[in-house]
Amino acid sequence: MGTEAHLVVVGGDDALVEHLVDLLGRLERRWSRFLPDSEVSFLNAHAGQPVRVHSSTLLLVERAVAAWRLTGGAFDPTVLGDVVRAGYSTSLGDVSAGPLDRCSVLERTPGCSDLIRACSDIEVDHAESLVRLPPGTGFDPGGIGKGLAADLLVTEALRAVVGGVCVDIGGDLRVEGRAPNGGSWTIAVEHPARTTPVTLLDVGAGAVATSTTLRRRWTVAGRARHHVIDPRTGLPADTDVDVMTVVAGEAWRAEVLATAGLLRGSAGAFDLLGDGAHGLAVTTLGEVACSAGLGSFLRRPIEPAA
Repeated sequence: MGTEAHLVVVGGDDALVEHLVDLLGRLERRWSRFLPDSEVSFLNAHAGQPVRVHSSTLLLVERAVAAWRLTGGAFDPTVLGDVVRAGYSTSLGDVSAGPLDRCSVLERTPGCSDLIRACSDIEVDHAESLVRLPPGTGFDPGGIGKGLAADLLVTEALRAVVGGVCVDIGGDLRVEGRAPNGGSWTIAVEHPARTTPVTLLDVGAGAVATSTTLRRRWTVAGRARHHVIDPRTGLPADTDVDVMTVVAGEAWRAEVLATAGLLRGSAGAFDLLGDGAHGLAVTTLGEVACSAGLGSFLRRPIEPAA
């Protein structure tokens, strides 16, 4: 999924770990828009026609549409055309290059220049496991795919009756059960420009996801671009929030709320959280703000701005 994944299983065995790693690989092969034979690529190539997909892909599409509704359109899985027009047409690949991953985009995905947005018209047929994208629409699961994958791996691990499990896919993290030390899980909220975490969170069960404009960056005509597209403009987001972290029950939900909060900027970063979700935002000036309920998760005070 173009990033690093970390898996911790408490009380499991090597066979279970291998099974979970294999499951993640299968999800990527179904969901990646960078693989021409993935189900997502097949959906995009046959937009306007019903396509039979695996149950996990059906769930991905359902969650993406639900996220669009939950965020009032701030998360939109049909911004693929805008993403490609911004220059993100090939996988950036190098996940360790630091805060600014410079990638000169030399080619664009064929046929993407005319893609439109039409999330409200995506059709899902549960009985036949069919998905139909509206004609001219491009579906890009983006971050929600990482979050949902983390949720699915945790669910699979719990079926094996493990003591605890943690799945972290590129900053979309889900935990259940006990940590290796026997207590709750300690999760660092990191900032690409800081050498130490902004804070540490204490989470017994649930999810933490972070969205940022400081990674997955590239240059086009000498100008820096990033992957977080604002559906209102079709362009990389112009926001005064660099990093947005959300704690919620499921990783897919935490991911989309983090993205939506980042897009809304510091003035409205926490407006969409609702019950059971809590957030932390770091502005471009290094200032840190938290929603009212996040305090119960803080294991240590928040580091002041450098």
